[in-house]
Amino acid sequence: MQAQEAGGMWIPTELNEPEMKKMGMEISAKDIFDPNAASIKDAIAHFGGGCTSEVISPNGLLLTNHHCGYGQIQSHSSVENDYLKDGFWAKNYDEELPNKGLTATFIVDIQEITDKALQGISDDLDEEKRQEFIKANIELIEKNIVKEAYQDVFTRAFYKGNKYYLFITETYKDVRLVGAPPSSIGKFGADTDNWSWPRHVGDFALFRIYADKDNKPAEYAEDNIPYTPKHFLPISIKGVAQDDFTFVFGFPGTTDEYLPASALDQILKVTNPARIGIRDVALKILDSKMRKDDETRIKYASKYAGISNYHKKWSGESLGLKKSNAVEKRKQYEEEFLSRIAKDENLKEKYGKILTEFDELYKANEEFQLAEIYFDEAIYRNSETFRVALLLNNLIDVYDDNKDKSEVENYKNRLVNYLKGLYKNYDADLDEEVSLALIDLYKSDVPKEFLPNEEIKISAESFKNSFITGKKESDKIGSIEKVEKAFENTDFLIETLKSDPIIQEIGKIRDAYEEKVSPKYLEIQNQLSQLQRTYMKAQLEVFPEKKFFPDANSTLRVTYGKVDGYQPEDREERYEPITYLDETLDKYIPGDYEFDMPEKLLKLEKKKKYGKYGVGKRKNAKLPVNFIATNHTTGGNSGSPALDKDGNLVGLNFDRVWEGTMSDLNYDPEICRNIMVDARYILFVIDKYADASYLLDEMEIIE
Repeated sequence: MQAQEAGGMWIPTELNEPEMKKMGMEISAKDIFDPNAASIKDAIAHFGGGCTSEVISPNGLLLTNHHCGYGQIQSHSSVENDYLKDGFWAKNYDEELPNKGLTATFIVDIQEITDKALQGISDDLDEEKRQEFIKANIELIEKNIVKEAYQDVFTRAFYKGNKYYLFITETYKDVRLVGAPPSSIGKFGADTDNWSWPRHVGDFALFRIYADKDNKPAEYAEDNIPYTPKHFLPISIKGVAQDDFTFVFGFPGTTDEYLPASALDQILKVTNPARIGIRDVALKILDSKMRKDDETRIKYASKYAGISNYHKKWSGESLGLKKSNAVEKRKQYEEEFLSRIAKDENLKEKYGKILTEFDELYKANEEFQLAEIYFDEAIYRNSETFRVALLLNNLIDVYDDNKDKSEVENYKNRLVNYLKGLYKNYDADLDEEVSLALIDLYKSDVPKEFLPNEEIKISAESFKNSFITGKKESDKIGSIEKVEKAFENTDFLIETLKSDPIIQEIGKIRDAYEEKVSPKYLEIQNQLSQLQRTYMKAQLEVFPEKKFFPDANSTLRVTYGKVDGYQPEDREERYEPITYLDETLDKYIPGDYEFDMPEKLLKLEKKKKYGKYGVGKRKNAKLPVNFIATNHTTGGNSGSPALDKDGNLVGLNFDRVWEGTMSDLNYDPEICRNIMVDARYILFVIDKYADASYLLDEMEIIE
């Protein structure tokens, strides 16, 4: 394993400015992040807690991915007004659509607090006491931090708990939908093209941040005004070319770059095959129904995308790990690690057994890991009926364990709110088909010793008679309209739940899991986590000449690289780093769920009406759509701006190449590529396709 310099996910207060300038950057690190003055960081917002977005106008206009705003676009859609299918463009502020619960969070400052956070911590302290001490230290630090009343503060561990950083934030809670292309542009290629290259998708959407009259964060109110940012990103339509410097600024979710070889080996042989196999089954059933029925397509669009996204990601991750020979390279790295510590008695005493301990723990963990995955994927994540059954079992437990019935009512009310959201897009017949297929997998693939002692009895008859599915009219839920009525009489509700066939069986599965799997699994995971912290500390000591970037943890990071082509495993020739609109005609399938194209876009392409966004002379003109580079990104970087050497927005990050998804575990600049929508295509769609040039009037466009 090598700690890369170009690439990596760097804390913006600790950038390698000489390296970045050597690669072509012309601005300074202070231009990127300055807590005391306006800088690029003031345009970067955590979007909804899971994606990234950026301010692109002085009026708070926010750019992110279509797939990041997909849930909001879906929530405003209906069969009559299908914004997923047709797109949406607000013509003025009054037409912009509010989104309950959607937030945009800016980072105001980042401070390292390692010494204070670890004050009083010694190596011989047991883990529970260690965490108690650190928690108390952090609470004291956060309590005494100087900040504005409308600002928040949080702390995150870095380098597996060897360093700590504190973040001061501002969260805006009134974020409205401004514009989105139709899915035939915003999701062109959908699941077939996901995690692949070449791509031809306009994966973008526009929102706007609103603030109170003082430009401060505020809950939604009609009299809120568009937010005035400290900084917004100019958009360059000069374009990109092979070897151009780019950097991506955003909120990557989670990576695990410093695992031992034994962990990668288990991921390849156990973890990923199990996850992929379970989702194979669910996706096949959902896809079949969605292709036949528009109402189901709208209901399940966001769910299907979520299931499919990680299914394909894990498949590509495994392929990339094999292609890069990651396990063998990690073993070679470990040999160098052992060779170095063998020369130092102090290091040998501290770290000499660490890799052997890893091997033993991962071997002991294998069957528990498998059972954990099956419970998570087959019972909790991919069957909505089973997930509701788990929650209702929890309600029964709260009822039985509490003499204070207010606790029961509190839990019940929270559950009612959750169920209202779930039943908004629930299809009992479709979920029954998925659930029955998953329970068959669970019974056949989970090691017998982890199953309930009694046979699992879940059938079509169970669904017919279940409180959850609403297949019988009396005393069932199954729809959003019935939720509150069904939960009115708590005592009668609990009596009904205790006799429900699905709730009973899922209760048995849960109890077996909690008794036979979870305790041992968590025990081993805690041991692995502690060992990983020690191993990270060891690597920092043993390889002092290396620059180690910290694993992603949903905090603000900068990654940089260059525009570069790509050669996948199954191709002799190398793909170019830029795609063009005319190439979509080779993929175009009229009326297809994934590869249809809007008639107007086809006409614009045929007549080559690209405006100032195309390249080349009239007859040979082309319109850039997507491009790739060696920036090290992951989930959470969706919607991140791709910036040029001058800090101008040239693209919008939305994906990675399939084999490059292994970058969460093993970044390799030869294989890993991030994929971006070219800024020229974004502006073309807004201007020429949507006739929404009024939105461009508020942007700063560099030609």
